[in-house]
Amino acid sequence: MNRKHLLISACAVAAVAAYITLRPAQVDEAAQLAPTEDNAMVAIQMPPIEGNAAMGQRIFENACAACHGSNAVGVEGAGPPLVHIIYEPSHHADESFQRAVAMGVRSHHWQFGDMPPVEGLTRGDVAMVIDYIREIQRANGIN
Repeated sequence: MNRKHLLISACAVAAVAAYITLRPAQVDEAAQLAPTEDNAMVAIQMPPIEGNAAMGQRIFENACAACHGSNAVGVEGAGPPLVHIIYEPSHHADESFQRAVAMGVRSHHWQFGDMPPVEGLTRGDVAMVIDYIREIQRANGIN
């Protein structure tokens, strides 16, 4: 692993740790710390993940899965599924994901509370995460 990837990983872990520590108290501790199929909000079909989407998957699992679940299926009590019609490209374009990561976002579709910014991710990192999410969405009929 090169130095850049180590730095990105360390920043992602720090961001997730900060969020876990500072998030609102009503979030279910067990769901936040250990997302499982039992607390996933949607069932999905996983496509083969390759190229930039595979890099995005690694970033997602390190920086996003604590709230949005492994493979973006959501976590009851923690965060919404991103493999959901609400996040189709015509409603939430790629730039909306970029802005959510960079600036955070006020709760508007779900009742999980506001999402804080995610520190340590570049626009390029987020673009790869978007590639990953869009691959899963397409495989599940969300275009």
